[in-house]
Amino acid sequence: MPAGEPPHKRRGSLSPAKHRLAMTRLAVRGNPAFRVSTVETRRRGASFTADSLRALARATPRAHWHLLMGADMFATFDTWREPDEIAARAVLVVAARPGTPARRAPSRGRAAVWLTNPGLEVSSSALRARAAAGMGLRYLVPDGVARYVTRHRLYAAAARRVRRGKP
Repeated sequence: MPAGEPPHKRRGSLSPAKHRLAMTRLAVRGNPAFRVSTVETRRRGASFTADSLRALARATPRAHWHLLMGADMFATFDTWREPDEIAARAVLVVAARPGTPARRAPSRGRAAVWLTNPGLEVSSSALRARAAAGMGLRYLVPDGVARYVTRHRLYAAAARRVRRGKP
């Protein structure tokens, strides 16, 4: 579920929602275990997880939800909007992230399921920087996503701003 307007990102630093939605669809294409939700990209204004979980619960009241996040996000979970509501509506599932200590203790008494994944040094900001520098994304993202980024020159504008000395 790509965010519509993430409240923690600067508007100019974000790819348009239509591109993030298209890349998400490409990333899961061919895997029947995944479905892409447009709950957040259709909503106006900032996208908050608690609002999205309420909308999903209304649409599918018998479903059981799991919220997957990296350990870096789990470390800040108490600062999110309505963390208690989120934890009440979804099982928190935490993936290891390099540079972030595994905080296996529950956050404010909240239980979390910790994955035993290898901590890979791949982040969205690193991928955007690679693309902006004209470096390939092969083996880091699905091939369809890499082709989409290249075809739509999604991060080329960021590279031009950096070369001109602007953030």
